[in-house]
Amino acid sequence: MLEVRGLTVRYGSADVLSNVDLTIGTGEVVTLLGSNGAGKTTLFCVLSGLVRPSAGTVTFMGEDLARMRAGRIVEHGIAQCPEGRKLFPQLSVEKNLMLGGYVHRRDRRAMKQSFESIIALFPALEAKLGAPAGSLSGGQQQMVAIGRALMARPKLLLLDEPSLGLAPLVLQQTLAAVAAINSTGTMVLLAEQNAYAALAIAHRGYVISDGRIVLEGTAAHLRQNDDVRRAFIGA
Repeated sequence: MLEVRGLTVRYGSADVLSNVDLTIGTGEVVTLLGSNGAGKTTLFCVLSGLVRPSAGTVTFMGEDLARMRAGRIVEHGIAQCPEGRKLFPQLSVEKNLMLGGYVHRRDRRAMKQSFESIIALFPALEAKLGAPAGSLSGGQQQMVAIGRALMARPKLLLLDEPSLGLAPLVLQQTLAAVAAINSTGTMVLLAEQNAYAALAIAHRGYVISDGRIVLEGTAAHLRQNDDVRRAFIGA
């Protein structure tokens, strides 16, 4: 469904991403492990059309994304939940969610169905719909950010560091929601530093370092890899 080949992003004379190869198949959760500055967010921004690659190809469902506008990419089926959530803090929770469905705004029935499914997935938001998004707890804000991305009805959901700033119990609940999203058929690319949590729900994974993919394999294989355990799991 998604195929990235030879992807390079260059800022000046520095390669932020260098010759990256990555694939995601139908129904998969794939995790991208890497430390801060490894290139995870840049890769996500390329997939979302916010950064143009210097070289390489990005193909999704047979379409070349490398020169496609960001809005068209959302229409084509890719939505990103960014690192740090990036909500509109003064707007209500409901308005934040509805903005995520902008590309489907003319289909009111579909918008209503998407909205209801998000409230079913995150029932804690129902009582907060009228509250400013910035007034919510970190965990609730993450629910809103994921829900906003889901309002675009993506085939592929990009989740950038969803564990950032979350307590362990809230993180478990968030990742359980991600697994539930995947069970409906939505593919997920999950960028994380918390390898233990990410690999618990992923099918496969990649390790990125200094803009290069240095390791890939099944979730079970990566959990057992000594380098991964030392770098990300601490065991």
